[in-house]
Amino acid sequence: MANNQGPQGNHDPAGSTQMFRAFVDEAPRGRQPAAAPAGPRIGLIVGVVAAVVIVAAVAWLALM
Repeated sequence: MANNQGPQGNHDPAGSTQMFRAFVDEAPRGRQPAAAPAGPRIGLIVGVVAAVVIVAAVAWLALM
């Protein structure tokens, strides 16, 4: 039977704390962070360009 005594000496009958700590402390192997999708960034750029074009068109019409 495994020794389920924690560092403070508290008895964990199910051993769940020990299993959780092992899971949390385990370093990921071979995983790389996922790259952010380019979709929202492109949409933001297109929106800003469209807003600038619209403001320029309205200003041009107002000054004519």
